[in-house]
Amino acid sequence: MRVEPFGVDSYIHVVKRGARGLPITRDDLDRQRFVRLLYYLNDGHRSDFWEEGIRKKELFERPKSWPQRQPLVRILAWTLMDNHFHLLLKEIQEGGVSRFMQSLCGSMSRHFNEKYEEQGSIFQGAYRSRTIETDRYLRWVVPYILVKNVFELFPGGYAEALRNFDHAWTWATRYEFSALKDFVAHMQKPTSLTCGFLPCHSPILDLDVLDGYFKSSQHLKEQSRDMIFGRQGINIEEVTFE
Repeated sequence: MRVEPFGVDSYIHVVKRGARGLPITRDDLDRQRFVRLLYYLNDGHRSDFWEEGIRKKELFERPKSWPQRQPLVRILAWTLMDNHFHLLLKEIQEGGVSRFMQSLCGSMSRHFNEKYEEQGSIFQGAYRSRTIETDRYLRWVVPYILVKNVFELFPGGYAEALRNFDHAWTWATRYEFSALKDFVAHMQKPTSLTCGFLPCHSPILDLDVLDGYFKSSQHLKEQSRDMIFGRQGINIEEVTFE
């Protein structure tokens, strides 16, 4: 794993928060649009009218007139919360993370302002990031992004999720606006699995990059439990920098 501060082949944990802690999405249509942005804006090809080009297309279908897709980053994990989002990225083009984040956040702000007749950026300053320099960090940041954050949305709150971990895990694997369901589907390789709005194997993620870190969905579940409850010498503060 590359350990330089930032550059091609670096692994980066990114957090972007809403201004003054306010929501960055207000309904499921906003959240579904965020998911599309993760795919369509992760591309060296950009048109100001890209949304018009996909309006009558299937989910993640690219118009034949577009050039071959050239991803700026590899997206390894993501979770969308009410007022922020987490991404785990691998930079594969010089400046790819910056370009991708600029496109993603700019598009979100413009859409939000047009839809809700507001002004200004919906985000709180620049995105925050941490370069991942060890396998240990990478192993723990995945359950942090995918499980700990989704548990915060569990009915009854985070404390209730911890008291009912197994039930909360099942609930989290069905949450549509996180990549946890993709991880579970990738490792189980089921013949059929319902994932709601998204297919269970969406083209957003490059899950093969993390093969070997988690042997099965049960292994990921136990790693998540260890991270959340501070087992195996892990301190959740190690992967928190917000």
